[in-house]
Amino acid sequence: MALFKKRTVGKPGEWYYCLEHKKVEEGPDCPAKDRFGPYASRAEAENAMELARERNLEWENDPRWHDARARGGDED
Repeated sequence: MALFKKRTVGKPGEWYYCLEHKKVEEGPDCPAKDRFGPYASRAEAENAMELARERNLEWENDPRWHDARARGGDED
């Protein structure tokens, strides 16, 4: 008996962005490793890559994510 049941059908209204096929999907058609989501709407899923770019930029510029060694300072 399997420990985890594979979910093959998405819930109605769940939208994903497939990184492999570069397209929006309703329901999880592709493996989790190849998709972003779920999103509440198709429009949100269509903007998945832009949202990821914005979040990456915020992370890269967030001083809380860069320790003192990376800046050449002390470890205090």
